[in-house]
Amino acid sequence: MDTTHKTSYQNANNASLRSSNTNSPLLRYAVIGSTILALSAFSTGCTDADAIDAANGPDKVEETVFAIPVEALHLKTGDITSTYDTTAILEAREEAFVSARASGIIEAIFVEEGDYVEKGQALAQLDKRRYELNVSKARADLQGIENELERVNKVYSQKLISHDTYDKLNAQYESVKASLSIAELDLKETTIEAPISGFIASRNAKVGNLTESFQRERMFHIVQQKDLQGVVFLPENELTNVSVGQVATLNVAALNNQEITAHVERISPVIDATTGTFKVTLRVPNGQNTLKAGMFTDVSLEYATHANTTLVPRRALVTIDNTHSVFVVDGGVVKKVNVSTGFENNNVIEVTHGLTGNEQVVTAGHQNLKDNAPVEVVNS
Repeated sequence: MDTTHKTSYQNANNASLRSSNTNSPLLRYAVIGSTILALSAFSTGCTDADAIDAANGPDKVEETVFAIPVEALHLKTGDITSTYDTTAILEAREEAFVSARASGIIEAIFVEEGDYVEKGQALAQLDKRRYELNVSKARADLQGIENELERVNKVYSQKLISHDTYDKLNAQYESVKASLSIAELDLKETTIEAPISGFIASRNAKVGNLTESFQRERMFHIVQQKDLQGVVFLPENELTNVSVGQVATLNVAALNNQEITAHVERISPVIDATTGTFKVTLRVPNGQNTLKAGMFTDVSLEYATHANTTLVPRRALVTIDNTHSVFVVDGGVVKKVNVSTGFENNNVIEVTHGLTGNEQVVTAGHQNLKDNAPVEVVNS
């Protein structure tokens, strides 16, 4: 019974305490005040921290400028020649395809391909026995007519024969005389001779062949190569730029790009209506016989020369919409300068306006440049 009562008392006290804690205004105001002070302090602390952070904010970022690496060269002055580049195939100035006029069997051949022959030199010999017999017969016929004519002359002076008989005998004499000349010529033509001096380019004849088998295929081909010619075809708008005697430079790839000086020898007076071109023939010296007919060569026709002019490398020129410009290096930056051009050569171009000739121009790295861009010259 005491235990139960004690428990009831404790519960009553606890309930009374909870009731007094909840309903006490002072305590309630104290709790509310403490909460307000705590929030105020937290808010004040945050505001001051933000102010400090704002005052001591991050350092101001500075923009870094990098110089663009380029290659550049100082300009120079010099001479430049206007040229027209084309190609040509070298041809022999003289050549001959040799065939036999006489018919017969080839008995001997005296030359081979590559041999040099003089005009009139024997190339081959045909069987000539039949032709020798023809000459002997013609001579005998002529001798008989001469003897008869001698006898007739004696009686003709005495008017013992008619004029008609005498004239016929004289005509017969002339005919037999001509037959002998033809027979002798046929005999001579059994020896096949070179019609020109030059090299044997090809030999198709063989001992034992009949000359009739060379109606289409020539027995010999001879070319004269002391002087060659190069034939080029130029567009009609170049007609006024070409003249006889003009210099042309030949570059022969087969001779390790050897350069040879030639000259314009002939200019065709007509334009080919189909191609719109005209023919120009070059005289090509070949004293050392290093050039061969049929060789392919590059040709550069030289029109005119400008002396002491400003020259820029071709790779320095920037062309956009037919406007030419270069980038000039000046004090660590580049300036884009429009220029006018003149003659052009393989690697250089003449500048006629826009530059003085003392500038340093960019030759590599244009794709990264604009006007007033900083650069660093890094020539290798």
